[in-house]
Amino acid sequence: MTVARSLLLFGVAALAEIGGAWLVWQGWRERRGVVWIAAGIVALGAYGFVATFQPDPNFGRILAAYGGIFVAGSLAWGMVVDGFRPDRFDVLGAVICLIGVGVIMYAPRR
Repeated sequence: MTVARSLLLFGVAALAEIGGAWLVWQGWRERRGVVWIAAGIVALGAYGFVATFQPDPNFGRILAAYGGIFVAGSLAWGMVVDGFRPDRFDVLGAVICLIGVGVIMYAPRR
């Protein structure tokens, strides 16, 4: 159950961070306004708290592993929200990052 909880928390963190950054992007670059930017700032702030709920107590490990989730999640967000189509190297890079997540977070330790 711990791995499932950890993965769920990584997913929530990715939605908050990537969604928040996207909202800021939309507010500023696409000129949608200050409300979009403010919503993005709130989402980014929420992201900062989500990592504290991870079962592993090591900040560095959590953030390092989350980096892989962020890479894959960003590509997925782009596909779903912006119609981005990753090429094979984008996909390969994301797979490598997700393997890194598994090694960093879930490898057996003594």
